[in-house]
Amino acid sequence: MTDNSSFSGRTALITGAASGIGAATAEWLAQRDIGHLILVDRDEAKLQALELPCETTLHLGDVGETDFWSGLEEQAPKIDLALINAGIASGAPIAEQPFAEWRRLMGVNLDGSFLTLAAVLRNMLKHDGGSIVLTSSVTGIKAFPGSGAYAVSKAAIAHLSKIAAAENAAHGIRVNAVAPGGVDTPIYETDPNFMQLVEDQGREAAFAQAASTTPLKRFAEAEEIAGLIGYLLSEEARNITGAVFSSDGGLSL
Repeated sequence: MTDNSSFSGRTALITGAASGIGAATAEWLAQRDIGHLILVDRDEAKLQALELPCETTLHLGDVGETDFWSGLEEQAPKIDLALINAGIASGAPIAEQPFAEWRRLMGVNLDGSFLTLAAVLRNMLKHDGGSIVLTSSVTGIKAFPGSGAYAVSKAAIAHLSKIAAAENAAHGIRVNAVAPGGVDTPIYETDPNFMQLVEDQGREAAFAQAASTTPLKRFAEAEEIAGLIGYLLSEEARNITGAVFSSDGGLSL
């Protein structure tokens, strides 16, 4: 188990914190004595519904907007840890994906990750380093037909994390990425194809069918990915930077 002393008295920022991997990571850190969580999401109801046993500051906003980060940077205390996780999903063959949909995904997934990462790095550079994890995806490692803009954004996020790691290692800042495969999170509810499966077969059967092409024949729970993220943020991973960790049930093999 990760030593709680990695987190005691520290401040962590999490984007996409209202549900899924973001919420699971917030809970994981809160259970390990994190001092302060700065939670960012645009879903006010779910953000407000989080009940965590630690000091929390909630920020409602769009991570792809420069004005949002300008305002948050002015208010933010010293940030020790960060999970850059906010993202949306959509899929279509390249020839069929409207450019507006491409831009919508890039605006949240890639622009939002860049703006978050830049703001966090500026904060950490003013202090004494820190640890950052970005959420990529197995679709950014292995080509899946129909994954379109989503997969490209996630591949870019993985490389962005490596560049940030190379630029900031000398400043005591570690940057890594996780590349989950299928994870049982609300993001699937934005996928029309998956929701059609749910309507036809029921939620449990839909997830079983979606996981059938994975060697381990299962999707991960958000808490499993949170544990990997927590490890990478912790001092136990102090020799790890610039890495992309897959947790995909063998899907990328």
